[in-house]
Amino acid sequence: MDKLAIFSGNAHPELAQDICKYLKVKLSDALVTRFSEGEIRVKINENIRGKDVFVVQPTCPPANENLMELLIMMDAMRRSSAERITAVIPYFGYARQDRKDQPRVPITAKLVANLLTTAGASRILTIDLHAGQIQGFFDIPVDHLFSIGVFIDYFDQKIKDLVVVSPDVGGIKMARAYAKRLGVPLAIIDKRRESPEKTEAMHILGEVEGKNAIIVDDLIATGSSLFEGVEALKKAGAKNIYAAIAHGVLSGPAIERLDKCVNLKELVITDSIPLDKNKVHPRIKVLNVANLLGEAIKRIHNEESVSSLFD
Repeated sequence: MDKLAIFSGNAHPELAQDICKYLKVKLSDALVTRFSEGEIRVKINENIRGKDVFVVQPTCPPANENLMELLIMMDAMRRSSAERITAVIPYFGYARQDRKDQPRVPITAKLVANLLTTAGASRILTIDLHAGQIQGFFDIPVDHLFSIGVFIDYFDQKIKDLVVVSPDVGGIKMARAYAKRLGVPLAIIDKRRESPEKTEAMHILGEVEGKNAIIVDDLIATGSSLFEGVEALKKAGAKNIYAAIAHGVLSGPAIERLDKCVNLKELVITDSIPLDKNKVHPRIKVLNVANLLGEAIKRIHNEESVSSLFD
């Protein structure tokens, strides 16, 4: 591990520290602050010539600040003669803008992929991309991890009479993976989206009556879709309802909506994004992904298979 160096921007230093604890290495030293006019200032405070460098920085809100920090840090590392730079992006921001779904709109996820590569990234390590095809936006290797194992460890043996629920047709593949691993049936919420912020839950495909339900998804932003799904499941006769969501963005009125949604027993998220103090809630449970990321970093550094993590 002599050639390994792990750095962190300001987005999630706690997660970077936890990864270092898992790997039994020290977090490398870098200055990441602001000049008086607000421009980002970066200085690498140790020799990284010829080293295998990993930068831990989710591009969560404030997305633009965190993304620019990551780009500037990688440029500094490239100019400091790092042998390889891996951008560890537990939550990949702008992932929902992955296609032209209307006329005259950008494909921002592709633009961000280009920026990361140009800034000096040799490879990307991320968790639960909103759309798997984003891997194809990069001309460099992408290691795409899944938090399913972390959630399975939490829910397995804890709850009986389970059914896994996909919040929409697009999430069936993920929900099916959970149902298979847990050995339980699958249900789908058939919904119609009225606008980007508002959805109308329709009916449930599958048997949920008298069962405990887990809604699985990759991210929760404002939560309108999730909480409407919870109400639809309750009407269909589900008992206790849980949600397992990889990325807890929890923007806008999400916490207020969670307060009102008394039928959701527990919202389980990962710490891919730091949970703000004002978003702490008695029904939110945060699971740690440092060991998952740490193991992937170790395997990448040692040139071992990452995919075998999920066999």
